[in-house]
Amino acid sequence: PRLVLAGTNSGCGKTTVTCAVLQALATRGLRVGAAKCGPDYIDPMFHSRVIGAKSSNLDPFFFDRDTMRYLLAHNGEGCDITVIEGVMGYYDGLGLTSTRASTYETARETESPVVLVVNARGAALSVLAAAEGFLRFAPDSGIRGVILNGCSAMSYDPLARELENRLGVRGYLPRLPECALESRHLGLITADEVADLQEKLCKLAAEAEKTLDIAALLEIARNAPPLRFTPPVLPEAGAPVRIGVARDRAFCFYYEDSLDLLRQLGAELVPFSPLADERLPDGVQGLYLGGGYPELYAAQLEANHTLRRQLREAVHAGMPCIAECGGFMYLTQSIAGHAMAGALPGDCFDTGKLTRFGYITATAQEDSLLCRAGEQVPMHEFHHWDTPQPGGAFLAEKPSGKQWRCAYATDTLYAGFPHFHFYAKPVMAQRFLAACRKETL
Repeated sequence: PRLVLAGTNSGCGKTTVTCAVLQALATRGLRVGAAKCGPDYIDPMFHSRVIGAKSSNLDPFFFDRDTMRYLLAHNGEGCDITVIEGVMGYYDGLGLTSTRASTYETARETESPVVLVVNARGAALSVLAAAEGFLRFAPDSGIRGVILNGCSAMSYDPLARELENRLGVRGYLPRLPECALESRHLGLITADEVADLQEKLCKLAAEAEKTLDIAALLEIARNAPPLRFTPPVLPEAGAPVRIGVARDRAFCFYYEDSLDLLRQLGAELVPFSPLADERLPDGVQGLYLGGGYPELYAAQLEANHTLRRQLREAVHAGMPCIAECGGFMYLTQSIAGHAMAGALPGDCFDTGKLTRFGYITATAQEDSLLCRAGEQVPMHEFHHWDTPQPGGAFLAEKPSGKQWRCAYATDTLYAGFPHFHFYAKPVMAQRFLAACRKETL
């Protein structure tokens, strides 16, 4: 049983509505799963705080249909329902005129029914026109109903009568300013930074129970067809290996399914905090530095002299290391003038805007830790900060054809702005752990 909550556009309230529905279902005692369309890290953190378990990513640019269906089924095993939050507008995909890698493609490839979230604030009958346009734009839209977000109780009844006749309306969520989730330059602030998050979620859920047709949403989800797929062929697990994973407020962007794949292949993931810990965990044989917001904590990171030095020495000594985006920035000389680990050249600065934003296909220019020369990997860049020396071990190409060089890569290192998902190319996880074990593939 599964349901996609899609939106007409970014900012229409998808995350708020999704969290309200997830919390309402969990409060009812249902076993709830969650997923996010696309490469976003932050929304799944909110899902996870609601359901008490990991939320995964479903991304048709990263994965083929079988892999997406496998991850959806695998993570939804034992759940009464999985709620999938869309990305951007329902049909928005690569470029301006394609549905490739859109919420629509994800819903279609996984045969998941869709309920459209429409921002009804400041509109009346136009809401109906917008909803009908989305329904009719594609003959196989999969849309089974509409939720009006930011709608008042007084406006809802007449609008609902019109919508019910044509589309099927599944309720509304009124504007709740006290439950708003704040944003910053890469989207919402992270779940751990919202001090009163649980209180906000409970208020949203209580309102959802009054104004949304939860029973209808459950019925839509239960009518989803069975998921049929061929599971991906995964490498066999190897000998146990300890991997230090940077996890704190500065480094929190990880795909949980990627981490799970490392565990399946024999990794023990040992968390450590570059903000608070003076030493790397004992006995680690490799390092994984994920993305996040190191720029917000640059002074605190700089003050941790001991760990910065130990990390630099470990990388220079050849300890296998993956460093994505924020993790890569931490390995450079500095962020906004604050000294970092200094394992790589370059000083990071704020560009004031998204830089090289979007999906890329990265082609390895030489053999290295994760890839062999000529191999291609789907990746994603999403950052405001940059460095004059971003590396050149991969050729990045956007769907538009624009190209640039990116990332540092050696036999023991991948470090660059692009993020990747191990399920997009599982052999990369196998190669990383083999290097940590000092094995040759």
